[in-house]
Amino acid sequence: MSSYKYLDIFDKKQKAIDHCMWLNFKYRIAGITFGIINGPKNNFAVCEEATAAEMQMSFLDILPDNHFELSYRQLDIIRQDIELLPFWESIIGMVSVIDGEILRYIIEDKIPLDKIIRHELAGRGFDKNHRWCGFDKAREIWTNQN
Repeated sequence: MSSYKYLDIFDKKQKAIDHCMWLNFKYRIAGITFGIINGPKNNFAVCEEATAAEMQMSFLDILPDNHFELSYRQLDIIRQDIELLPFWESIIGMVSVIDGEILRYIIEDKIPLDKIIRHELAGRGFDKNHRWCGFDKAREIWTNQN
C-alpha cells in the first residue's frame, strides 16, 4: 500500500475492498463515503467520494455489502500479507491468542459469538454509532436482534 495526498493505492483488489469497507464503517458518522477507482498503474485506489468527483472518476462497482462471503483462500491471502490492514491485524490477533480447544468448542457447539459481542456492546452503554445512550437503551439496541 502506498498513500498519496488523497489516495490509498493497492495492488490487490481484495485489499482495496477491505480497506474501503473499513473506512466506510469508520467514517459513517461523519457521512463520508469512500469507494474504489482505477489506480494510476493498473491497480486500485481508495478515495473519498469528493476526491473521485474532483478527478471526474466514478467508483468501481465492486464493494460487497459485508464480509460474509469471505473465503478461506481470501483469508490465506490476508494472513500472509506483510502489511496487514490494522483492523485485520486486531481481529486475527484476538483470535490467534485463544486456546485451540476453546476455538474448537466454539465451532463444535455453535457458540453465538455475535450474541456475545452484542452483550458486551450493550454493557458499554453506546449505540451503533458509538454515541452514549445509557445502559438501558444500549441493551435495547444491541440485544433486540434475536
